[in-house]
Amino acid sequence: MELAGRRIRGANVASIDPKQPNIVFILSDDQGAWAMNCAGTPELRTPNLDRLAETGIRFENFFCASPVCSPARASILTGQIPSQHGVQDFLREGNGVNVEGDSKTIQYLAGRTTYTEILGENGYDVALSGKWHIGDSATPQAGFAYWNVHTTGSGDYYNAPMFTDGEPYTSDGYFSDVITDNAIGYLDDQKSSDKPFSLNVHYTAPHAPWGREQHPPEIYDDYFENCKFESVRWDPVHPDQLHKEGAFGSIGTSPEERHQVLSGYFAAVTAMDLNIGRLIDWLEANDLRDNTLIVFTGDNGMSMGHHGIWGKGNGTYPANMYDTAVKVPTIISRPGHVPEGRVERNLLSHYDLMPTILDYVRLGYTIGNVRDSLPGTSFAGVLDGEVVVDDGSVVVLDEYGPTRMIRTKSLKYIHRYPDGPHEFYDLANDPNEVTNAIDDIAFRSIIRHMKNQLQEWFDKYAEPERDGSKQAVKGRGQLDIVGGKEEAFAQDVTFLRDV
Repeated sequence: MELAGRRIRGANVASIDPKQPNIVFILSDDQGAWAMNCAGTPELRTPNLDRLAETGIRFENFFCASPVCSPARASILTGQIPSQHGVQDFLREGNGVNVEGDSKTIQYLAGRTTYTEILGENGYDVALSGKWHIGDSATPQAGFAYWNVHTTGSGDYYNAPMFTDGEPYTSDGYFSDVITDNAIGYLDDQKSSDKPFSLNVHYTAPHAPWGREQHPPEIYDDYFENCKFESVRWDPVHPDQLHKEGAFGSIGTSPEERHQVLSGYFAAVTAMDLNIGRLIDWLEANDLRDNTLIVFTGDNGMSMGHHGIWGKGNGTYPANMYDTAVKVPTIISRPGHVPEGRVERNLLSHYDLMPTILDYVRLGYTIGNVRDSLPGTSFAGVLDGEVVVDDGSVVVLDEYGPTRMIRTKSLKYIHRYPDGPHEFYDLANDPNEVTNAIDDIAFRSIIRHMKNQLQEWFDKYAEPERDGSKQAVKGRGQLDIVGGKEEAFAQDVTFLRDV
């Protein structure tokens, strides 16, 4: 393997080279792992995601690095934990002074090595269409040669504000369509290139808002009129549910409100799915499907009434780490190369994507400025058809500021610094995480062991000046670089119960 930053001689190979296939990386926004027909939600129409699953591997236990968008996206790109790269909440400031409501421009990943940068240094043409939301929306970063992005990362689905190579413009049409149109335009231009491409298609769907006016009315109306949403769990409102104003805070506190919100959420997923179908169709029509690795995943999970929460990790304070918040939909497909119709049940996470992608395309990677090593492990062998025997030792870890989780297949421990509240779930007997067994004497030694395991892992990887356990992350947005002169995190928490 070659190291990142060292160009491989002769790496400018045609996009039909099977050893360096093209990559289409599709990222959804706020999509729960449950939110696919093929994942067990039969009322939700996702024929193209189901199509990917039929022609590839669906990962049933895939976890994000953090249950909110910006830190999760930063971890996907860098392979680092939030307490390394310093993006620990969604970014309210730093997208650009020419972005409405923003007062500064910050490149939060400056100095960090990304896998897209490594690909670009080693012969790939690297492109981004859609959501960025890791600061400085105007300036291409992270190795991207093509840059056509949303200015902030979320908002209305029609007439969305965008940047392309530093120039602002207003998109024309439904945003999932716009993202796909731009991506296909890029692909059309690549047909004459002899370089493999790495195209990142980052949808804002199915992130709020979910009103009828925000989504194709024929899709919304079909769900509203014909779907009972019986396949979606609905619990009483969580006591720690945060209040959210306006369209971005839709909460199904009544049957009528729930029906409206879920109609919009389902419509956003289905409309995105149709656009994913357009991408697959283009690859097939241009004889590039078999030599293109399609990676589909979500940035974080989403609770839509599950546990009484309407939102992701920051839907509550303190932040929650339920599986609905931290487990993400993930499918990887390449017909004729990746096993087809397989369901992989071993625990994996976004930390594993960087080493996996680089291994799969025969490139190595350096540890950059990470003190010890990157935390992820390549599962490229799984993509080549290897069957990994689960020995029970694999754990996944998440963090969201002072809230951290360690999870095995059968157990989950959540620790909140400095003083709790902590949680423990016996997932073998309580898969829906209903009963917090933190005070159950039968689990005392197991809890102690998992706590120590969690602490040792974060001690190994966290950069002390960015250690989330010592930061005031309340889920209301990041305002500046951690450790800078300015207050880094917003503190304006308002509970739904107090409104």
